[in-house]
Amino acid sequence: MRQALGRGLEALIPGGAAKPGEPGNGQNVQRLAIASIRPNHLQPRKNFDPEKLSELAQSIKENGQVQPIIVSKDVSTGFFELIAGERRMRAAQLAGMTHIDAVVRDPMGDKQRLAIALIENLQREDLNPLEEALGYLRLMKEFAINQTQLCEVVGKSKSAVSNTLRLLELPEPVQKALEFGQIAEGHAHALLSIPDKVQILSAFNKVLAQKMTVREVEDFVRQLIGAPAPASAKKSVVAVNKPADIRAMESTLQKALGTKVQIITRKSSSKGVVKIHFYNLTDFDRIVKILIK
Repeated sequence: MRQALGRGLEALIPGGAAKPGEPGNGQNVQRLAIASIRPNHLQPRKNFDPEKLSELAQSIKENGQVQPIIVSKDVSTGFFELIAGERRMRAAQLAGMTHIDAVVRDPMGDKQRLAIALIENLQREDLNPLEEALGYLRLMKEFAINQTQLCEVVGKSKSAVSNTLRLLELPEPVQKALEFGQIAEGHAHALLSIPDKVQILSAFNKVLAQKMTVREVEDFVRQLIGAPAPASAKKSVVAVNKPADIRAMESTLQKALGTKVQIITRKSSSKGVVKIHFYNLTDFDRIVKILIK
């Protein structure tokens, strides 16, 4: 599971900036015309899932806007520039809103806007794994910090940050597949175990063609590079007499979660247990995110 953010903005912006979404330090909440707000040219999020935007728009219609967006005033044009909350603003427009609640911050430079946009997105878990990796890289470059300092900013372990940044070592087609949800983060990390990029691309094409689960990719990669199987690996027990509808449901769940799923029923088949397998903490975090959506 994700840890809470560390020092965040305070580690990047001297003087202790207010947390994203919270009034204070030169901020105030106003009701603004959406037409007066321009997109953030530093927005770390590149893709907006139409289905999820539609779901958020419906939620806004039913429950109202829960979290204000964050903007700053461009004194030269009179417009507001969006710092964080583009997904919420797009959903509000889909919901038919012409005005939106916004935290208005004092004018700021590109570095501050980037830091707030990135950290606010990370807090809300709005970025896909590749966007998160690119965001980390931008923070390191813009603020001239190393990985150890970055870990303090985002409140994650060094291994977690390092594993995320390693996604940028993947060939571009694999990065694109991860960005657009064709493969999961667990698939990508398994492919990173292959030392040669040409072999990674070949394995990646096979993963897509065969619609492999994360576990299947890990096993496939171990065989490809000649690595031994984990000591804890056990042969799976196949239920010979498992009904066809239960097997079909297992297959559906496995495809949705990208991992092995077992449905174990009692004699009556009206009660039972669903076992969802995970093989490392990154895989567990990925599965949890799918389940809570």
